[in-house]
Amino acid sequence: MLLSSRGRRIGGRVALGVVSTVVLGATGYLWTQLSSLDAGIVTADVIPPAAQVGTDETPPGEPLKVAQNLLLVGIDARTDTYGNPLPQNVLDALHAGGGDDGGDTTDTIIVVHIPAGGAAATAISIPRDSYVDIAGGYGKHKINSAYSRGKNAAMSGLRAQGLSGAQLEVAANEAGARTTIQTVEKFTGLTINHYAAINLAGFDALSQAVGGVEVCLKAPVHDSYSGADFAAGPQTLSGAQALAFVRQRHGLLNGDLDRIARQQAFLSGMAKKVLSAGTFTEPAKLGSLVSAVQGAVVLDKGWDILSFAQQLRGMTSGAIAFATIPVQSLSLATPSDGDAVKVDPAQVRQFVTTAISTAAVRAAGDDTAGAVKPVAATGTKAPAPGPSSDAKQPAASTAAGCVN
Repeated sequence: MLLSSRGRRIGGRVALGVVSTVVLGATGYLWTQLSSLDAGIVTADVIPPAAQVGTDETPPGEPLKVAQNLLLVGIDARTDTYGNPLPQNVLDALHAGGGDDGGDTTDTIIVVHIPAGGAAATAISIPRDSYVDIAGGYGKHKINSAYSRGKNAAMSGLRAQGLSGAQLEVAANEAGARTTIQTVEKFTGLTINHYAAINLAGFDALSQAVGGVEVCLKAPVHDSYSGADFAAGPQTLSGAQALAFVRQRHGLLNGDLDRIARQQAFLSGMAKKVLSAGTFTEPAKLGSLVSAVQGAVVLDKGWDILSFAQQLRGMTSGAIAFATIPVQSLSLATPSDGDAVKVDPAQVRQFVTTAISTAAVRAAGDDTAGAVKPVAATGTKAPAPGPSSDAKQPAASTAAGCVN
């Protein structure tokens, strides 16, 4: 197995700040600030030309003319976006173990579909332990290992080219991202047009940049693995606390499925917080958010984030719908990966097709600034009953509600 026991305990880091920034509309000041992202953001050559969507197909300021699929991942990495090791004091604060504990796995995987017109979006979560065919001939394994398998396989060839240190890390990360993208495409049937990744420290910085996010728990929790130690009820979390909230799975009734529900609730809360707190109109707040994105996020090389955001202005009157793919079992015994999540690829592809074809997005909650309804219904369609299905599917609920 590729992953250490400690590495397997590290939960998901969802690219929440990226979604909130590029999927939600804002004011004219946002476009000026977003243009500064090009100066410091890290890019990766991971999207093949055939899947790239040219910005000339949709002039800036006009709604999207072509539907697009974004792959957002949270990586269990102990390096920053530039390939440099994270300091031990940072790892300690994040309950992340040592520098060798990370497995470079994509422990959060979300596909965001934005239809032509850009007035709504559908975010589909994929459990990290889903047992699937890994692209590149690696066979069947947990989907979160696609990144580390592609990365590790590329290492020897890159070293032979003379790469080392941070430069080697960045180049190998690109190989891991390509393997992940190809695996998700094969599994969902979608073509990925854009890619964004965030690591441990990046999530910490992004959640602090927005001033924390309000969440709600049904019951108090204490988890030594993730560092989650929260009372029941509503509370505002940021930094290491926010990371602990979205990565906890030990002690949760449905394990990773409950963690996904938390990620979706946090994302919805972040969207509402960003839009209602004047982040896009207050220079200090927006500047902090842009700075956090620069140091926390890796985007695909062909993604013109400014033009893309301009094309999504129509989403200020829309919403984001959240969903999780159907699963058949949470305890599938595997030859070398331990227990995994059993999924039916054909069923998943049908689910994805139906989810992105829904004409209306069901928005919930009160309007926020600018008549935005960022809080959308979230849930998953349970698989047909069968003797092999032991997974409890999350009931459909509003993303803003209290979670386990």
